Amino acid sequence: MFTGIITDVGTITAIDGGRLEIACHYKEESIELGASIACDGCCLTVIECHSLGAEETRFQVDVSPETKRVTTVGDWQKDQKINLERALKMGDEFGGHIVSGHVDGVAPIIAMETADNAIVYTIKAPDELARFIAEKGSITLNGTSLTVNQVNGAEFTVSIIPHTRLVTTWQFARVGTKMNIEVDLLARYAVRARECEK
Repeated sequence: MFTGIITDVGTITAIDGGRLEIACHYKEESIELGASIACDGCCLTVIECHSLGAEETRFQVDVSPETKRVTTVGDWQKDQKINLERALKMGDEFGGHIVSGHVDGVAPIIAMETADNAIVYTIKAPDELARFIAEKGSITLNGTSLTVNQVNGAEFTVSIIPHTRLVTTWQFARVGTKMNIEVDLLARYAVRARECEK
C-alpha cells in the first residue's frame, strides 16, 4: 500500500525484455528483496538491488506482459525519469490517500494552462473509469496523489504547484503525455455498493 507522496525520482538505466533496472537515491540497506516500490504508480517487486556508492542505488524489477498492456510501462525508455514511492510502513506519515499501486488504465494530458502559481492539467480518463472520478475527490496520476478540481464527463482537471513539479516528473509533463491512472479505492467501493443496492 502507498500514499501517493513521491519520495524520489528514479532513472531507468536498463531494459532487457520484461526486466528493468532503475537508479534511485534510496539507501541499498533500506530496500529488501521482495519489497514493493511504486514506479510511476505501478507496484513492482524488487528482485535485485545493489549500491553504486553513497549517492546511487540500482534495483531491478520484472514486469509482466499484462502490466505492460494496461500501463505506460511498455513505452518506457532508457534514461527516462519515473516517480518512486516505497511501500507504507506502520507509523509512517499518511500524507496522501490510500493507493494500491494497481493501475486502472492510461490517461493522456489533453490541455494545460497556468493559473496563478500552479499549472492546471486536463486529463482524459478511460470512459469506464469516469464514474469513479468526483470533484474534490482523490486521484493518482503517475503515482502522485492529487485532488480532482473539476469533472466534465471523462475529462477532469488537477492543479500542480511548483513544489510538486520540482520533486516529481510533473516537470516533464506536456500535452500528449500519457499518465498511469488509479482511481480512489473508496470511490470504487462506494460506486459498487450503490450499484448493488439497485
